Amino acid sequence: MSEPMLKVAGLNAFYGRAHILFDVDLEVGRGEVVALLGRNGAGKSTTMKAIMGLLPRRRGEVTFRGQNIGALPPHRIARMGVGFVPEDRRLFADLSVMENLDTGRQPPREGAPQWTPDKLFRLFPNLGEMPKRPGGQMSGGEQQMLTVSRTLMGNPYLVLLDEPSEGVAPVIVEQMANMILELKREGLSILLSEQNLHFAELVSDRAYVLEKGQIRFGGTLGELAQNDTVRRACLSV
Repeated sequence: MSEPMLKVAGLNAFYGRAHILFDVDLEVGRGEVVALLGRNGAGKSTTMKAIMGLLPRRRGEVTFRGQNIGALPPHRIARMGVGFVPEDRRLFADLSVMENLDTGRQPPREGAPQWTPDKLFRLFPNLGEMPKRPGGQMSGGEQQMLTVSRTLMGNPYLVLLDEPSEGVAPVIVEQMANMILELKREGLSILLSEQNLHFAELVSDRAYVLEKGQIRFGGTLGELAQNDTVRRACLSV
């Protein structure tokens, strides 16, 4: 077995005095898509932020490409090749599509897929039709595409993708699914936070299920489909 791209062991995270994550363990292999599933408030986004170093109070081991990044600040984690696509997108509304892409540009990395605007426009043709449009004048789905593209301009080894299907039209959800499968073909590793089980089943190799900040399940999507207890307790609305 090769060393995983990302390994998280005993991750705890806090908002002020509130203890949110409890000894979270998970792994993402090289070129693997792993879904982090759970209801709203289960701790999925907190897990992503803790891995990315965005929470000041956290403890546990986070290993990326064999290096412990658990105590590093976000900018150093990003420079090592971890991309983060937040749920709230955080585009520069006054900058054009091309200018937003330029803000995410980093040098090529050995062993990581390399991205250019032209390559991204083939992945997201909608963006290629509006290179000069300001980010604030785009639809929610187009903004989601641009946020993903800006992250890919950093040529990451691993992308943390937080709720990509949330609040976008069904046609965009389908494009997002196709995008994730294409990124997997390129060899990118992805940790995907999702509430939409069907979406996760389309794109993921394995899944972890979070409930109240704790991992309740880890395994393949086929194993999850057969586990009625976990699906009813942790995923049913």
